[in-house]
Amino acid sequence: MKTCYDIILKPVITEASIADMQHKKYTFKVAVDANKKEIKAAVEEIFKVQVDKVTTINCRAKAKRLGYNYGKTSAWKKAFVKLTADSKTIEFFDSLM
Repeated sequence: MKTCYDIILKPVITEASIADMQHKKYTFKVAVDANKKEIKAAVEEIFKVQVDKVTTINCRAKAKRLGYNYGKTSAWKKAFVKLTADSKTIEFFDSLM
């Protein structure tokens, strides 16, 4: 059985994700086999917040080259988590805003 920390791998910190934090939207890198219900339960348990909506995107692998060698980056999954209006913010991200 997967734990919460197996589902939520790490936060995604970009300019766009920081701008969304003002609207209580947070971005995470999640396990590729995780579904929206598991992501919602994991975020609620780890950060003690109420989640309103979860949207996910499968990010494809990109072709990369280093000299003569060709390869690909890993495919991964990104989750956008929107909190409810009466929910508190996630303290981990407060220092970034």
